[in-house]
Amino acid sequence: MRKFLFNGAVLGALGGAIGVIQATRKGPRDWRLLLMWIGWGLTLAVAIGTVIKESDERALESR
Repeated sequence: MRKFLFNGAVLGALGGAIGVIQATRKGPRDWRLLLMWIGWGLTLAVAIGTVIKESDERALESR
């Protein structure tokens, strides 16, 4: 769990959620808001996938 919390990509994606949440509260509710949430979700998925891949590569190197 620690590898996810301290990874820069995951922290950046979570920081990006702040902007999406503010846009949801203050902005208009239209198709662009849906695209913002989809974009944020994809960014978070890529960040988590990167952490998993790096972890797997490190495990293979240590063998």
